[in-house]
Amino acid sequence: MKVSVESTITATPRVQQLRGMFDLPAANCSRVEWEVNLPLAESPWNVGLIVGPSGCGKTTIARRWFGETACDTASAKPHAAVVDLFPAAMSIKDIVALLSAVGFSAPPAWLRPFAVLSTGQQFRVALALALATAGPGQPVVFDEYTSVVDRTVARVGSAAVARTVRQRGLQFVAVTCHEDVEDWLQPDWVYRPAENHFARRRLRRRPPISLDIVRCQASAWPLFAPHHYLSHALAPGAVCFLASWACVSRSADPVDPVDDEGARARNVNRAVAFSAWLPFVGTGPKGRREHRTVTLPDYQGVGIGNALSDFVASLWRGLGYRALSTTTHPAMIQARWRSPHWRMHRVPAMARGREGRLRHAATRLTAGFEYVGPALPPTMSRAMLE
Repeated sequence: MKVSVESTITATPRVQQLRGMFDLPAANCSRVEWEVNLPLAESPWNVGLIVGPSGCGKTTIARRWFGETACDTASAKPHAAVVDLFPAAMSIKDIVALLSAVGFSAPPAWLRPFAVLSTGQQFRVALALALATAGPGQPVVFDEYTSVVDRTVARVGSAAVARTVRQRGLQFVAVTCHEDVEDWLQPDWVYRPAENHFARRRLRRRPPISLDIVRCQASAWPLFAPHHYLSHALAPGAVCFLASWACVSRSADPVDPVDDEGARARNVNRAVAFSAWLPFVGTGPKGRREHRTVTLPDYQGVGIGNALSDFVASLWRGLGYRALSTTTHPAMIQARWRSPHWRMHRVPAMARGREGRLRHAATRLTAGFEYVGPALPPTMSRAMLE
């Protein structure tokens, strides 16, 4: 396919001066052409990537190839709650599942207007809306992909959206100038207009995320409290743990090394998740129960909260305790149900009013789980609590 862009040039005095200054030809129009061949029909695909520097023709080519409106990012009514932005025919259960799938697992924020969300949250909502409104057999093309968010947020969000697209059997094309999302999106094909180069990719594991988990004080909770889906309260006496991620941050500091995109980059240790546990009150062997586990919104969608929860549960098991968890969050229930490390001992149901500590859950579904995965060595478990 030949793709061309042509625009008329009006010979104003300034235009003529500029032509003389730089010896530019006296043409009546400016024309740019690309000879594009994307053999997408040759094999099935779910995720594609069109990437290259600004001005190389990414948006123009995507519009011509996939349709004139395909590249428009999802628009939103600025004063409507996030859940009201989705198609009327879409059930609340499906909306919750899709928002959670793209890494936006914060029910309190789903009630807020789009306009007041953080840039990273707006990015996730726009992705979810684009996937929700895609027609049958119509690829979702997202222009300026991740251009307005922090690069760590961009990478985490890319992993979440790629997983969602593949699970739902959709087709998604990211159009961006940022090369760093490629390893996290794991696209089935990549097209670089600047070199007119198309290549298929073999799926590989996304880059690893290494967490540093330490015991912490309750004073760390206020950073995470606004993002808990039920309550901002933290019980006195809770044993708390903090997970940090050593990730790359950009900087203008000339002493920082230059990354592969020419930007200053340095490693920073960012607090990303928090987990608090309490003694289990009830019959049976001694135990500990999960009280609060929260991952900050920018880092949701790649399993950080589940990894932290599993680690702390293995710590308690290493000390001879049962590790128990009761949750009402649909995404957490699904994750625990699929995990070989957790066993459901109470199916999702409304808690009856006489069930003591579950009295507050009498109006919503909750499910109970026990950790049955590997135990942390006792010496390491004791060292973590010192």
